[in-house]
Amino acid sequence: MAVPKRRTSRSNTRHRRSRWKASAPDLVPITVNGRQLLVPRRLVRDYRRGLITVERSHSVTGQPFSVSSRRSH
Repeated sequence: MAVPKRRTSRSNTRHRRSRWKASAPDLVPITVNGRQLLVPRRLVRDYRRGLITVERSHSVTGQPFSVSSRRSH
């Protein structure tokens, strides 16, 4: 494991951390039970398998929706 030669200042550490940004997930249009949904790419398989059910769906226009999950954590 790499070991730093000297301590990084608080200012430099915070500046480095503040530049990191999370990106929004890519939404993919899919059709489930005759409804067209925009879902994150990583959840497409779960929607098609029925692991995540859609109670009140939104269309591709972007209306809000609620999701219930059958997964046990």
